[in-house]
Amino acid sequence: MSSARPLPVTGAWRPGDEPGHRQFFTFATDRRFALDCGVALSDVTIAYETWGVLDADGANAILLCHAWTGDSHATGPAGRGHPTSGWWDDTVGPGKPIDTDRYFVVCANVLGGCQGTTGPASPHPLDGQPYGSRFPVVTIRDMVRSQARLMEHLGVRRWMAVIGGSMGGMQALEWAVMYPRRIRSMVAIATCMQATAQQIAWGAIGRRAIRLDPKWRDGDYYDAEPGDGPGEGLEIARMVAQVTFRSDNVFTDRFGRELADKAAVGDTLGMWQRFEVERYLEYHGQKLARRFDTNSYLAIGKAMDLHDVARGRGSLERAMARVIAPTMAVGIWSDMLYPAYQQQQIHHTLLANGVPSEYIEIDSPHGHDAFLINSDQLDEPLERFLDGIAKSDT
Repeated sequence: MSSARPLPVTGAWRPGDEPGHRQFFTFATDRRFALDCGVALSDVTIAYETWGVLDADGANAILLCHAWTGDSHATGPAGRGHPTSGWWDDTVGPGKPIDTDRYFVVCANVLGGCQGTTGPASPHPLDGQPYGSRFPVVTIRDMVRSQARLMEHLGVRRWMAVIGGSMGGMQALEWAVMYPRRIRSMVAIATCMQATAQQIAWGAIGRRAIRLDPKWRDGDYYDAEPGDGPGEGLEIARMVAQVTFRSDNVFTDRFGRELADKAAVGDTLGMWQRFEVERYLEYHGQKLARRFDTNSYLAIGKAMDLHDVARGRGSLERAMARVIAPTMAVGIWSDMLYPAYQQQQIHHTLLANGVPSEYIEIDSPHGHDAFLINSDQLDEPLERFLDGIAKSDT
């Protein structure tokens, strides 16, 4: 599908761009920040947003953890600095289940991201040029450690809840394992304790599509002209992922077998004649390429594939035995990417360890993205869960 405008080389937020509602915290200025891969970073910046007011006793703070291509803008309108509205607008805000009149809500762009937090598109402190191929592999644990630094900066001693879906749920789980006494509760949505071989396979296909794009230039493409960046590789990677975000029934009901180009070709069948579903996937691929960075897509996707709470902890059982936070695990019956059995495993593992846990399943045909779409099913149990935690003894 052709585009009226050439794709930008990167959709990353860069210093000097309109900040919007972002705030910035920089650490590791005196002592470097060690990563799981053995590399240490200096001058690490975290972009974050907050809503509401922190209570005097600091007991009302909630951390929201975003998914793969999310950012700190969890709620609020699109506008200067924010090309899209908040990714969880229906659920976060005044009077909503995550009530910003009641709770102090924090959402940070993850380490390796591209919307203000240090990532591949960020200036390297040694020369001011983008990290590019110099940016190291990061893990979910690295992301959580950086959030712990932000927590201290904000004066939060203990999160009332850590909440996340998909990759955000991975972060919530790692918070519960790494810092069991620094969170009071956890909500893990459409996520897993360990990435499976099939989940890794989907990610590997997307990475290969980017690697084979000659305009990726091994990750050092930031000085290219618009239209000469790795947009096509990123588009294809996103198209692959988009298939996993929805269910077969949704694709069939919406697109069927309709051809998008039939008016142009009449009754002639052509090799590159597109189906409607292809046009849909191309649209979402280009949409992402305009607001995201290809290297960040690689870095964050790799972190998801590396996710395993058991890594270096002896076993899954020993890792999960560290969790003491009451939990709500949320599955989606039609999720083909992170099937509901994985959230049921979280729930049953915690119950077996004597940790209070409840399991909620969203009955939706929309697949993995249902937690962002079907707020009608998630909002009531989420509001009830948070209310119970808020009223419980600290």
